[in-house]
Amino acid sequence: MARAGNTSIPSAARSEFGKTATIVAVGCMIGALFAGSTIATPLYVIYKQQFGFSQITLTLIYAVYVVGNLTALLVFGGMSDEVGRRRTAVIAIGIAITSALVFLFAHGIASLYVARVLSGLAIGIGAGTGTAWLAELIAEQDRSRATVVATVANFTGLGLGALIAGLLAEYVTLPLRTPFIAYLAVLVVVAALLALRETVNRPLAAFAQLSIRPRADVPSSIRRRFVAPAVTGFGAMALVAFFAALAPSVLANELHVTSHAVAGAIFLELAAAVALVIALTRSLSSRTAMLWSLGLMLPSLALLVTAQFVGSLGVMIASTATCGLAAGLGYRGSLQVVNQIAPDDRRAEVVSAYFICCFLGNALPVIGIGVLSTLTSLTAASLVFAATIAAFAVIALVFGLKYQAEQAAPQSK
Repeated sequence: MARAGNTSIPSAARSEFGKTATIVAVGCMIGALFAGSTIATPLYVIYKQQFGFSQITLTLIYAVYVVGNLTALLVFGGMSDEVGRRRTAVIAIGIAITSALVFLFAHGIASLYVARVLSGLAIGIGAGTGTAWLAELIAEQDRSRATVVATVANFTGLGLGALIAGLLAEYVTLPLRTPFIAYLAVLVVVAALLALRETVNRPLAAFAQLSIRPRADVPSSIRRRFVAPAVTGFGAMALVAFFAALAPSVLANELHVTSHAVAGAIFLELAAAVALVIALTRSLSSRTAMLWSLGLMLPSLALLVTAQFVGSLGVMIASTATCGLAAGLGYRGSLQVVNQIAPDDRRAEVVSAYFICCFLGNALPVIGIGVLSTLTSLTAASLVFAATIAAFAVIALVFGLKYQAEQAAPQSK
C-alpha cells in the first residue's frame, strides 16, 4: 500500500508539470507567430529604399496581411476543433516558416505581398488554436486567466519581434536577412516544444471531414449592443496598425530619427503598454474598460498628431504609451463585452464577426493614410486618420453609454 501511495504522487506531479509545460509552450507559440507580423516593421523603410516603392505600396504590403487573417478566420476557424490542437498548431508554424523563407529570399514587391499573406494566415490559424488550447488547459481553474495569457503572449510577441528585428537591422550585417534567419530558428524550437499534451484527440482521418464553411454573423437581437464593442475593436487595432506600419516612416521623415533600433523600441513600448494594461486590469469590468478606452483614444490621437507637427521624440513616446493604454483597454474590454452579449448557441459566429471588425481596423485606416500621404503629406494624412478614429470613438462611446443606461434602468426599478 505504501508503494502504491508513493507512486501516485510523482504521477500527479508529472501530470501537473506536463500541463504547465504545455501552457508555456502554447504561450510561446502564440508569441512567436505574432512576432512574425512585426519583424518587418523596422525593415519597411529599408525595403522601400531597396525596392523603390511608394508610401501607398508600403501600406498595402502591411495591410494585405489581413487577407490571410480573414481566410484563416472564415475558412479555417474551426480546424483545431475538428483535427486536433497540436496538428493545427504545427500547420500554423509550417506556414509561418514558409512566410519567413519568402521574406528571407525576397527580391521584389510580389515576394513581400506573398510573405505577408502567409504570415496573416499562420497567425489567424495559430492564434485561434492556441487560445482554445489555453482555455481548455486553464479554464477549469480561472477562465479569465486563459484570455489574459493568450493576449499578453500576443502583444509580447508583437513587441519583441519589432525590437529584435530593429536591433539586428541596425547593428548586424544583412539587415533584411538576419532577422528572418533568427526567426526561423525560433520557430523550429517552438515547433519542438509542442510535442506535449493534446486536449482534442482526433483520428488522422478527420482531415477528410474538415468543414471550411464560413461562419460569422450578428443576430438582430444584439446588433445595437454590438456596435460599441465592434467599433472599439476597430479603433484599437487601427492604433496598433499605425505604429506597426507607419511609425518608422514618421520617425524618419517627420522626427528625423533614422535608427531602426529606435523604431523597433517604439513599437515594443506600445505592445508592452497593451500587455501590461490587459494583465493589470482584470478586476476592471469589461464595459468600464471599453468605455475608458474610447475616452482615452481622443487624447492619445491628439498626442500622436502633435508629435508629428512639433517633431518631438518625447511627445511621440508619450503618445505611444497613451495609445497602448487605449488599445489595451479597448481590445480586452470590447472582446469580453462581445462574449457577454453573444447568445450561447451563436457565440463563435458573433466573435468571428467581432474579429472581422478588428482585422478591418488593422488594414483600412492604414491604406487610407498611404493614399492620402501620397497625395498630400504623411502629417496631413495622420491628421485625417486621427479625426476619423476620434469620430468613431465618439460614436462608440454614445452607443456604449446608451446601452449601459438601458441596462441600469431595469435594475433601479
